[in-house]
Amino acid sequence: EPMQQSDFEGIYEAMEGCPVTIRFLDPPLHEFVPTEEADIAKLAQDMGKTVEDIKAIIAGLHEFNPMMGHRGCRLAVTYPEIAAMQTRAVIKAALKVQAAHPDWKMVPEIMIPLVGEVKELKYVKGVVVETADAIIKEAGSDMKYLVGTMIEIPRAAITADEIAKEAGFFSFGTNDLTQMTFGFSRDDAGKFLDAYYDRKIYENDPFAKLDQTGVGRLVEMAAKLGRGANPDLHLGICGEHGGDPSSVEFCHRTGLDYVSCSPFRVPIARLAAAQAAIKEA
Repeated sequence: EPMQQSDFEGIYEAMEGCPVTIRFLDPPLHEFVPTEEADIAKLAQDMGKTVEDIKAIIAGLHEFNPMMGHRGCRLAVTYPEIAAMQTRAVIKAALKVQAAHPDWKMVPEIMIPLVGEVKELKYVKGVVVETADAIIKEAGSDMKYLVGTMIEIPRAAITADEIAKEAGFFSFGTNDLTQMTFGFSRDDAGKFLDAYYDRKIYENDPFAKLDQTGVGRLVEMAAKLGRGANPDLHLGICGEHGGDPSSVEFCHRTGLDYVSCSPFRVPIARLAAAQAAIKEA
């Protein structure tokens, strides 16, 4: 179920004014549709449609490979009203928390995922900016915000100089970037990767330890191209690689500003970042 304004207020409050990046529209569309008969019947009643109509729509949303299907920015291109709805929730929550904490400086960071073409980002960013600016103006506020993107498609890394012209920040989604670079399904690769380890084709699980030779080269390329086009570009990664010490050291060497990871891996990531800085010094 899409997050509401109150959800974002809770996030902002919990972070006590620290930077918060909100990723839009990420999961495949089919994850949001009902599957139980009772839920379908209720949705049909709420929308003034028949149960058969709703079932036909749900069937039409079926995808054979949803992780590479109708999700991310593609969903916002098809249904821009979803991007507008999420923007309203984020910005209104930020304004409310800012009013409650005048000493905080709220700067929401809105991240558009799965971009592979700069025109995709430009289109969705236009929806976000139009919606956000109207709300901020109506509130009589001068609150700033950033719109960035997740680099998780190889084409985005290769064309990062173009994408950086429309982005305030890059967050490398190394989980999906690994999946798409190797051509492995994250959900199915476990069935055959053990054979690769046994035969020393791969030394490590590429979804746990960043492949610096291949995927890492795309990250380095995108970082260099992006900062070349936009020197103020903030760079980071998110995903399980953000908690792996060797991957954190790689990010430090590459000039990334931050890593993001699962909460239970934060202590490891902090230690790895400190060790990387000491090693460099």
